[in-house]
Amino acid sequence: MKILITYALEDERGDFQIPACDLTFCCTGIGKVSTAIFTYEALMKVKPDLVLNIGTAGTLNHQVGDILLCTRFFDRDLVKISDFGVNCRLDFVEEIQSLGIFKSLMTGHLVSTGDTFQTNQQESGTEGDVFDMESYAGAQVCKKLGVPYISVKYVTDVIGQNSLKHWEEKLEEAKEGLAEFVEKKF
Repeated sequence: MKILITYALEDERGDFQIPACDLTFCCTGIGKVSTAIFTYEALMKVKPDLVLNIGTAGTLNHQVGDILLCTRFFDRDLVKISDFGVNCRLDFVEEIQSLGIFKSLMTGHLVSTGDTFQTNQQESGTEGDVFDMESYAGAQVCKKLGVPYISVKYVTDVIGQNSLKHWEEKLEEAKEGLAEFVEKKF
């Protein structure tokens, strides 16, 4: 299987291998626009069977150190205009199930993506298992091009509890945890 592994920052990329898989790594940068551009370019070049996004995220409902497998994506910036027919939700459960990977872990966790780093619980809203700034954009490109997309998120901070400081402190631990998770669970 040919897998494109995307991540926002080099500090999130661990060194790992997945047996019998051809891996290509792509640093997308931070934010939705950068992620969409770099993911699209990599998809056109690599033509993968799967895009595996790895990275860090904040949460309101989980614990620091939790690793969540996410197959549903929500753009919290677009929800205000969703009544006008703008799609702000994407789901890859069927695509991932058809690949036969992560079978025992399929829980359909939801990533809430937006243009800002979340530090305030009230501003974040309550919808989402984890909150980031990239996943929806990568998922949107993959949905448009018919490529399965899944995201593995390491919870680095609880939103509203000194989030930015905790995120920085947890980056190295997150990188190691993500690599270990992918190698063991894939």
